Amino acid sequence: MVSLCCFQGSAFPEITKDPQDIIDIINEEEQQFLKTLARGKRLFERTIAKLTGNVIPGEVAWRLYDTYGFPLDLTQLMSEERNLSVNMDEYDAAKEKAQIIARAKGSGVDDAVNLDVHAISELKRKGVVVTDDSYKYGYKADGSGEYTFEPVTGQVVALRLNRQFVDKVASGSQCGIVLDKTCCYAEQGGQIYDLGFMVKEGDEETEFALSDVQVRGGYVLHVGTVEGTIRVGDKLRIVIDESRRRLTMSNHTATHLLNFALRNQLGEADQKGSLVMPDRLRFDFTAKSPMTTEQIKNSENIVADIVGEDSAIYAKEAPLPVAKEIHGLRAMFEEAYPDPVRILSVGIRVEDIVSDPSGPAATKTSVEFCGGTHVLKTGHIGPFAIIAEEALAKGVRRIVALTGPAASNSHRKCAMLQKSLHDLEGDVKQQQTGEFGESEQLVKRIIQLNEEVMASVIPVWQKDAMRELLQSMKKQLLDGEKASKKLLLKQATDRAKEILAANGDKPVVVDVVEVGSFAKALSEAVQQFKKSTPKTAVLLFSVDKKEGKIIYQCQVPKSVAESGLKADDWVKSFSDLLGGKVGGKDLAAQGSGSNVQALDEAMRLAREFAAMNLKSQ
Repeated sequence: MVSLCCFQGSAFPEITKDPQDIIDIINEEEQQFLKTLARGKRLFERTIAKLTGNVIPGEVAWRLYDTYGFPLDLTQLMSEERNLSVNMDEYDAAKEKAQIIARAKGSGVDDAVNLDVHAISELKRKGVVVTDDSYKYGYKADGSGEYTFEPVTGQVVALRLNRQFVDKVASGSQCGIVLDKTCCYAEQGGQIYDLGFMVKEGDEETEFALSDVQVRGGYVLHVGTVEGTIRVGDKLRIVIDESRRRLTMSNHTATHLLNFALRNQLGEADQKGSLVMPDRLRFDFTAKSPMTTEQIKNSENIVADIVGEDSAIYAKEAPLPVAKEIHGLRAMFEEAYPDPVRILSVGIRVEDIVSDPSGPAATKTSVEFCGGTHVLKTGHIGPFAIIAEEALAKGVRRIVALTGPAASNSHRKCAMLQKSLHDLEGDVKQQQTGEFGESEQLVKRIIQLNEEVMASVIPVWQKDAMRELLQSMKKQLLDGEKASKKLLLKQATDRAKEILAANGDKPVVVDVVEVGSFAKALSEAVQQFKKSTPKTAVLLFSVDKKEGKIIYQCQVPKSVAESGLKADDWVKSFSDLLGGKVGGKDLAAQGSGSNVQALDEAMRLAREFAAMNLKSQ
């Protein structure tokens, strides 16, 4: 990574800003790709073992990509190593077919495999018992917060394909599987579904790749793609994506803590919805107005404090009527909850709360109805960051937050921006005391840093505070620049009057007015000559040593120009010496250059040129 920054940093400056973030992304992508490679390679090897020719079917190559994320060029490379090829016509046809199906399906489960009311009724008529999904809670953690998920093997009780139940499904089928028991979490209560795969017991070559898990009428429907043959009655070993589940669990528990923190800060903030993903959490709540920066900061700190306490998470079912009597319990009471209902409590045993439902216990911690999966201790959540607080609808606000590695990256990025802000603030203070460069450059840096802050995923209260400070710094600079320019304009006018007094009615005046690179002030000085001595040809210079720049302007009366001294020719007579650019016409011209050391020589050439042209007439 150091080499990459050294050799590519100039072309891609973004990689030098936060190398650790780039390293984390690369490592995460590598781990994910290695999983993809291992599973895709197994399918590839099984396919070529069954080949009778030297061409791999295009639909297999597409399935490798579509189901396992296995790149086509890798499939082709591995094929070439074995003197095989991929049927690209079949590949393109399979790809087009999948895209047509995807467009027709939109979002949600494909109707062809979904369990509608008629399918659920059919399962009940056949006496199929609803899925036992209690195994989704089958996990434990060691002292370091590392989780172990208990393996589960379920028996296929129903297969759903093309809007009907079938006895078996074959390779390439996108279908739904109902098991007698599962450890997969079906999407509900705002928490996203599990991903993973299932392997047929006694036949490791047969695999089912999960793409969705939903619950319909108590039946957990596992949606995905088959590789091999699966029949009703087969037993499947379930392997969930543990890292995805682990991150989701942290975010779900953090959502409960956030709900508690909002009640602490806002008093009344009823939940209106939530979404718990592996990479983030989202929480919608009622509020009459936007949260203040201080309220957001306090809410984030409350969650962080509870995480720091490393409190135990307790979960237990209780009769719904009893549970609803718990004073301070948080729930969306317009929702229909099962009876008994699962209660989740942070730091206080559910039995203690239920035994005294009117007591204050549930007002002092997070207590909610919830059937989701959670970490076992708050300390396992790790860092927490609220990255957005915004309006969703009238009277409804939305918070987006991060936990764990994502929150760590957010805090690290914030620390880097804080350092840049601190350095910039110091430079602004130096500029205000006249010890540093021009304010225009600092304003550009402020704008650039503000854009970077706006685009960064960092705690929103810190983002607001940084933006507020940047705006204050910008205003100070602009106010200072405005006052400085006003002073320079006065100084330019006063200096012009001094030059006028010293030169009387001379036909040509070449002199210096110290206004830095402020062209408007130099122009104001030139205009003083036009007003006071309209028959005088004047050329004024100003040097900005800090910027290494010299500017000049001249004004030539019409009568003088007709006599042979034209403004544009006058500035051209010395512009090459200053290494600058010029522009203008017969009566007025201006220019700038970088060779500030040549000022005296340029003034000498200007006087000689003026004298020669006026004398020749």
